[in-house]
Amino acid sequence: MRTSIQRFRIRALWAAAALVMAGASAGVQAQTVKLKFAIFSPDKEATFQSVFKPFAEAVNKEAGGAIEIELFPNGALGRSPVQQAQMVLDGVADLAWVIASYTPGRFQENEVFELPGVFADLREATLVFTRLVNSGKIRGYDDFFPIGLFGTAPYSLHSRSAINSISDIKGKKIRTSGAIESETIKALGAVAIGMPVTEVPEAISRGTIDGTTSHPAPLVDFGISRVTSAHYFTRLGVVPLAMLMNRKKFDSLPKPAQDAIRKYSGEWTAARFNEGIGNYNASVVKQLQADPKRKVVFPSQADLDAMQPAFQSVIDVWVAKSPRNKELLALVRAELANVRAGR
Repeated sequence: MRTSIQRFRIRALWAAAALVMAGASAGVQAQTVKLKFAIFSPDKEATFQSVFKPFAEAVNKEAGGAIEIELFPNGALGRSPVQQAQMVLDGVADLAWVIASYTPGRFQENEVFELPGVFADLREATLVFTRLVNSGKIRGYDDFFPIGLFGTAPYSLHSRSAINSISDIKGKKIRTSGAIESETIKALGAVAIGMPVTEVPEAISRGTIDGTTSHPAPLVDFGISRVTSAHYFTRLGVVPLAMLMNRKKFDSLPKPAQDAIRKYSGEWTAARFNEGIGNYNASVVKQLQADPKRKVVFPSQADLDAMQPAFQSVIDVWVAKSPRNKELLALVRAELANVRAGR
């Protein structure tokens, strides 16, 4: 009898030990939280190489196993650029690459950055956008933790047919990426057609549109340069871009994971974007200029002056819509003055 009891106790001890070991193993596994980063653009695209990949690698290393950010480029979690912010809120992805102007209404105050002629380059736009959102002065981000906030270089015009002056786009069908940009193109006499950047090459190839607005990088990264040969580098508005994380998901992470994400967000991602995409844009422009089959035009001062009444009309109409719009433009101009003064 004693032998049976002893055997029973030994078996019970072994079973208890096995449960403890299994629990410990599960605990170790639970320590690493995997985060899905949705990226609708290609993994060869400049922003992926300059910002997304270095960000994920830096955070994963810094977090010491607390989290693992997994990259899903090429639209693996969802191809539509329009749906990226909603995918983050719905939990399809934990982080996403978002073009804010593709989701009108959600980031309404971002329109101020699309006003024409405000920014000289992407560095100015990125620093002003980053500072104003992170300080809470630009609203619409309560449901998100902003990891990176970027402004493109000012958008320019790219077409199948020659653009020697701004008057050459009158009556042409030009793709635009946001409401303010559409109003600017209309003010310049063209027909504005809203469309995600991923659809542009096919639309130009089929003749659905005559050309598109764009900053330099997408001309190569999305194949726009394959179907355009005229490039007119005027200075339209910029388009706000963002790396956004679900705020509730961020708040649920262990402190080491939160600290790692914070360390490589904001100014860190802004610096990576400004350097990487700034240099890439410059190389794209040089490639275009070196191609004898292309017509690359930088507007004369007279042509730039001729655009100002159209630009100002768009700004005036937008400001008149609400007192908040006037306040937003004042905030942007004040922060832009800080950036230009080196503050």
